[in-house]
Amino acid sequence: MKKLLLVDGSNLLFQMFYGMPARIINHEGRSIQGTLGFVGALLKMIRMVSPTHVAVFFDGECENRRTKIDGDYKANRPDYREVPEEETPFSQLPDIYRALDWLNIAHRETTDCETDDWMAGYAWDSVSELVIASQDSDFFQLITDKVRILRYRGDKTVICDRDYIREKLGVEPEQYAAFKSMTGDAADNIKGADKIGPKTAAALLAEFGDLEHLIAGAENIKKPSVRESVIRNTDRLRKNYELIRLDRKLDELPLSLNEMVYRDQGVGTMDVLKSIGVKK
Repeated sequence: MKKLLLVDGSNLLFQMFYGMPARIINHEGRSIQGTLGFVGALLKMIRMVSPTHVAVFFDGECENRRTKIDGDYKANRPDYREVPEEETPFSQLPDIYRALDWLNIAHRETTDCETDDWMAGYAWDSVSELVIASQDSDFFQLITDKVRILRYRGDKTVICDRDYIREKLGVEPEQYAAFKSMTGDAADNIKGADKIGPKTAAALLAEFGDLEHLIAGAENIKKPSVRESVIRNTDRLRKNYELIRLDRKLDELPLSLNEMVYRDQGVGTMDVLKSIGVKK
């Protein structure tokens, strides 16, 4: 049976660039901690999952439908134009791309959407087992019996399935976008509805099922402050849902299954970095 591992490359790069305990300099005086951490984590994830197919996707510098819906979407992110290039995660992308090429791992950069949407497209079309590697909780909404989310944390790595979401949040994966619409997402600069925290959001979804049924039945919400918040924030909730919901059907996905076939060469991180000239 085919098993796909799709890696949120931008997410992993930022995790490794800022998460490594110290800045690491190579023999040329260049920072390589992001590349070192990225390659090491990627090889570990591959060996955890044992996939038959692998691809890594990165967010390109492009507009997408979400910024058109709300100009404040992700507006809280740092403006890296004001930071010296060598001090940004992006400075290590060329080395990472060369490492992926050397490993024969397919990779692509978005041009008109977000990586999340590509992942959702593969989740929708997948007839095989699919593991998505990312710290981004928005991927929880894609979980099915065939789709799981890998959150890499070294020895504390977690692979999230339906039971994980039920136990952690008290909702079904299909309800996650509605759940986050109510509670908000600080990482993406999405403000939720006041008076509605995670426990209240889960209870509302247990009662009403989904966001539209909740809005339609808002007058029946027992707690006055929560009822008033849902009614007052109806437009915000619907906008949030459009921001958080992942597009499951795209006109075209960037890679075919044949392009993602992977065979583990059994190499280590240092083998890769030495082979591409990053480290002696």
